[in-house]
Amino acid sequence: QVQMVESGGGLVQAGGSLRLSCTASGLTFDDYVMGWFRQAPGKEREGVSCITWRGGSTYYADSVKGRFTISRDNAKNTLYLQMNSLKPEDTAMYYCASSSGYYYTPLRSQDFGYWGQGTQVTVSS
Repeated sequence: QVQMVESGGGLVQAGGSLRLSCTASGLTFDDYVMGWFRQAPGKEREGVSCITWRGGSTYYADSVKGRFTISRDNAKNTLYLQMNSLKPEDTAMYYCASSSGYYYTPLRSQDFGYWGQGTQVTVSS
């Protein structure tokens, strides 16, 4: 049974930082492209970032480029998202997800098969 558990969300002031983590079990972690998505109330889910199997390639949505950094530790089956210079518009539920195959950019939810339950990020102005 595949499980993906996010952590690290919370309430932060604009300009602050948070580091999200996602620990996976029940799958061979380095066989999967890993990604972060977010969804704010009343908005569509947005693909934020992804990283390939060994971390050799990354993608960032324009909205977070230069502020967020994705990384992974395959030995720990863990995915990270370092979020700096946070803005109120970054407020959303953040989800990690895994893709066993190809992915397209901008990221599409349908290319990712396993999902975590989400962690809430709230940025106050």
